[in-house]
Amino acid sequence: MASFCARAVRQSYSLVAKPALSRASPRLLCTASQQKKDETDKPEQSAAETLLAEEKAQLEEQVKDMTEKYKRALADTENLRTRSQKMIEDAKLYGIQGLCKDLLDVADILEKATESVPKEEVTSQNPHLKNLYDGLVMTEIQIQKVFTKHGLAKLNPDGQKFDPYEHEALFHAPVEGKEPGTVAVVTKVGYKLHGRTLRPALVGVAKAP
Repeated sequence: MASFCARAVRQSYSLVAKPALSRASPRLLCTASQQKKDETDKPEQSAAETLLAEEKAQLEEQVKDMTEKYKRALADTENLRTRSQKMIEDAKLYGIQGLCKDLLDVADILEKATESVPKEEVTSQNPHLKNLYDGLVMTEIQIQKVFTKHGLAKLNPDGQKFDPYEHEALFHAPVEGKEPGTVAVVTKVGYKLHGRTLRPALVGVAKAP
């Protein structure tokens, strides 16, 4: 009888406990599954973040490289534009250089022609010579005006300090009354075109005795 009662109590206890275990089991299983899923997702999320970080670094490097290339290209373009503009301006200023050089010979001939005429013979008593001389002088004046209009200036450095960029020395000799290193004689005048020496003046330079 006592053993029967003990068995009955145990059975009653098991019947009472089973529903509680049955109710608790789903929660425990869900919690365990969620923990396992979280543990599985953590490495996957970490790998994805690493991949995104690497892609971001690569893109930033590409952007930096493209920016540098763009800046260099922009600087090269600006330099090319500046050089092209300078070439255009030089062409406008010095495009007549060849023509000017040819006209210098004409100016030299006119100058020599006027200098060769005896001034004492240029009188009203000799009208033909006077008219010829006046015509030569007027032509020389006019051609010098044209030269000045186009930026061509005459160089007559008599008495000035010798400048190898503007003068060409034909000889060096002691000259009384002239300081050493100065131009003592000008055999042919020079010319400058817009500040650039087109033809150096041919000179003789004084030196110390």
